[in-house]
Amino acid sequence: MGTGIGSSWCDFFSMQHFIFLLLINAACCFSFVQTQTLCHDDERSALLQFKASFTIDKFASRDPSAYPKVASWGRLEGDPQRSNCCSWDGVECNDDSGHVIGLDLASSCLNGSINSNSSLFKLVHLQMLDLSDNRFFSHIPSRLGDLASLTYLNLSWSSFFGYIPSEISYLSKLSTLDLTSHHMLAFKKANFRSLIQNLTNIKQLHLSRVDIVSSVPDILVNASSLTSLRLVGCDLYGEFPAGIFHLPNLQVLDLGLNHNLTGYFPDDLNRSSPLKILVLDFTNFSGHLPATIGDLRALNLLSIAFCNFYPHVPSSLSNLTQLNYLCLSSFFYNSKEYFDAPRNNTFRGQVFDSWSWLGKLTKLNHLSLVDTNLRGDLPCFLANLTQLSDLYLGYNQITGQIPSCLLQLTQLTSLDVRLNNLQGSIPRSLFQLKSLEYIFLDSNNLSGYVEFDEFSKLEELRGLRLSLNKLAVQIKTGFTAVPPKLQYLGLGSCNLTEFPKFLKYTSELLDLDLSDNNLQGQIPKWMWNSAGANLLYLNLSHNHLTGFEENPVIIPWPLLFSLELDSNMLRGSLPIPARSMQIYSVSNNEYAGEIPATFCNTIMETLFILDLSNNNLDGKIPQCFENLSALQILKMQNNSFHGDIPQICANRSTELAAIDLSYNQLQGKLPRSIASCSQLVFLNLGNNHITDTFPSWLGVLQLLKVLILRSNAFHGIIGKPASSHEFPELSIVDLSSNDFSSLLPSDHLDNWNAMKSVDANEQIYVQSFFRFGMYPDTFHYDYPIIVFSKGVELKYFKTPYLLRLIDLSSNRFEGEIPGIIGNLRGLCLLNLSNNTLTGPIPSSLGNLTALESLDLSQNQLSGKIPSDLARLTFLAYFDVSHNRLYGHIPHTFQEDKYQGNSGLCGKPLSKKCEDSESTTPQTTFEQDKDSGFQIELDWFVVLPGVVAGLIVGVVGGNFWTDKKHDWFVETFSRRRQPRSTRRRRRPRT
Repeated sequence: MGTGIGSSWCDFFSMQHFIFLLLINAACCFSFVQTQTLCHDDERSALLQFKASFTIDKFASRDPSAYPKVASWGRLEGDPQRSNCCSWDGVECNDDSGHVIGLDLASSCLNGSINSNSSLFKLVHLQMLDLSDNRFFSHIPSRLGDLASLTYLNLSWSSFFGYIPSEISYLSKLSTLDLTSHHMLAFKKANFRSLIQNLTNIKQLHLSRVDIVSSVPDILVNASSLTSLRLVGCDLYGEFPAGIFHLPNLQVLDLGLNHNLTGYFPDDLNRSSPLKILVLDFTNFSGHLPATIGDLRALNLLSIAFCNFYPHVPSSLSNLTQLNYLCLSSFFYNSKEYFDAPRNNTFRGQVFDSWSWLGKLTKLNHLSLVDTNLRGDLPCFLANLTQLSDLYLGYNQITGQIPSCLLQLTQLTSLDVRLNNLQGSIPRSLFQLKSLEYIFLDSNNLSGYVEFDEFSKLEELRGLRLSLNKLAVQIKTGFTAVPPKLQYLGLGSCNLTEFPKFLKYTSELLDLDLSDNNLQGQIPKWMWNSAGANLLYLNLSHNHLTGFEENPVIIPWPLLFSLELDSNMLRGSLPIPARSMQIYSVSNNEYAGEIPATFCNTIMETLFILDLSNNNLDGKIPQCFENLSALQILKMQNNSFHGDIPQICANRSTELAAIDLSYNQLQGKLPRSIASCSQLVFLNLGNNHITDTFPSWLGVLQLLKVLILRSNAFHGIIGKPASSHEFPELSIVDLSSNDFSSLLPSDHLDNWNAMKSVDANEQIYVQSFFRFGMYPDTFHYDYPIIVFSKGVELKYFKTPYLLRLIDLSSNRFEGEIPGIIGNLRGLCLLNLSNNTLTGPIPSSLGNLTALESLDLSQNQLSGKIPSDLARLTFLAYFDVSHNRLYGHIPHTFQEDKYQGNSGLCGKPLSKKCEDSESTTPQTTFEQDKDSGFQIELDWFVVLPGVVAGLIVGVVGGNFWTDKKHDWFVETFSRRRQPRSTRRRRRPRT
């Protein structure tokens, strides 16, 4: 019985405990229901109105995982969950008040606009607003400034355009502001500084690709809360405040693509710095890299490509053991030390082995040392970087063979060693790196036979470039096992005799280079089908192609960006370019007839290189050329075009850098609109029938270096320039064979400052630079010119940057040669022949110590030949024939250069001088007829005496002479490059 009573009490207490627990549980559930956050009716209504103002478009967002978050929003009777906006996707409410405080609609496929009447501004309690990655074609509404509680605002990549309203600066509580754009947004003057002043709590400031056009305010040095600053491509200028490097919380600093932004690394970089990402690509930062850069131990990413730093790299970088991304490509791109190097030959590049510290950065997965002047063999310490996936070493002086030790880089996906001096064969071990996606070996000295089917072993292969080597690629008959993902294929100069049949089976090909081969006949029609849907870049230049198997009216590749068909035997009328075309180059063919009327309809806004030179085209240049707003290179020389030149550059937004319309039959006046081509560097209108006066109005072109108006019908007096600032960069002037009269233009001569000296830091050739290609490259586009000097026609395939030339021959100039011409100390060639100049040869010509050719023949000059000319030690050609000179000849060259001057005496003439003159010291430069040598040229033969000055110049050892030696040798002794587009390329990092 006792046991029973005890059990009852236990059961009683157990029941009581169970009931108690039930009551507690019910109370908790009731409490949960009672405290669940419910949104306010007015805010629910505002959100639904905001939703209704947009359409859903899957292409409005870039993120592949994007979806319309607002699709689930709605009010459903009987379903409180659906009616409660606090539970809607992307909506956050305050737990206590129920007010909407967060709205995250990033990548929500929204398409529409937001104006000042938007219901969005009824959500006055918002603290977080993210509308990034949508498509709002509207201005940023100024009423955003009313949302005073915002701490997070992200409007990036959402197609907002116009000026950023000043009201944004009212949001003083912001800790994150992201307005990253695509150059669709801009700040009004002073608004950027006021924004920085008011954002006292800012942690993340991301304004990349917003057109700020300002210096960086010093007050950012006081932004102690700042953790991330991204100002990529903002057109910043001035000096970057070095104190920002010392901000205690800064983890991300990205200033890339601000070409006018200067700055330097402070020497006292702090080891405690939390900096993880540092990007200075394409800025004007300079100076040395301090050893303390190795103290930034938290760095994961360091990229200083295309800056102006000294080429020395401190080995302390080996301390950055957390680095997984290192890009030093062209970090001394404009460095003075880099360009001074050839003068004393002390800086021939850095031996690759001296970078052995790289082997310690074992966490690297990306290494880019493109164009850092590295030389020597590829070192095996790179094999220590076993996590490396991307290795970019192009545009250096690396020699030797591709080492087998690279086999240890089993994670490698990209190998780029193009434009080096690598030799030997492609190692078979390369095909064991099964992860390889991109192999760029082009522009080396690799040799041997290559069995193309070996590359089919690399199933992930997307890009292969073997062009411009000494390889012979063998493709087995019936081979079809092409890697299925192949997108980029370069087999230029690989001894191909027919189009590779396997191209029929490439469904994703984007970029194809088959240039410099022995392809003959017609371009097969199956090429259209195999690559037609996707092909963007095609180069078939320098082959023996005669046309298309089925001649198209329009280029058959609808998405094609670049078409290079130069130097073939293509006939018929010009095919119409695709609407997407950016480069259309068909020079050195046999195309005939007029430019089709429909030609311009497809390229008005996209084309930036048009090269129709050296064909048989005729007719008028279409008027629509006035509206080619994107055009940068226009080459139409050596055809038979006639009529007036269109008003080129009528659209002032043009970026046109070069115009060559020479050797045609163009008439009329020179279009005044050319003065609007503010980027123009090269203008050649020689050998036409243009009738006009001297275009002094072109003097406003601050970049113009080459002006060739030879052999036209220009006439009249060359008057005084409007100001002393005209033609500041003019280096080559050819006005020969026109009808100019009166005195030589001494005032203009005094303005041509670029001819007064030679800057040792200048580049070798006059070039333009363009970035394009599926694997983005920077191409150097060269300008060929023809110069009549030294008694022969000189054809330069590249215009030497150091060439300084004035040719005013075969006009009706009269009066004396102005002594001021002696100030143009950089002059290489001066031709004043075949005019009616009188008076003496000015002794100031003796100051032209760089002069190599001086032609004063066929004038009425009198007096003695100045003894000061003896200082012209580079002078290889001197012609004063058919004048009225007398007295002793101080130099001896060739007899026929003095004929027609009855008063001259002394060697080499048979007439002897009087005794008083014969005792005058003589400097003799006689040409040894037995020492003459022949130089093989494609288009002309150079007389032995032409290079005499060159030889003397090389002995002299001046830096600029060494530079000139480079281009003289290239001009005189190199055979023509096998392809017109063989330009040194710099990859965009």
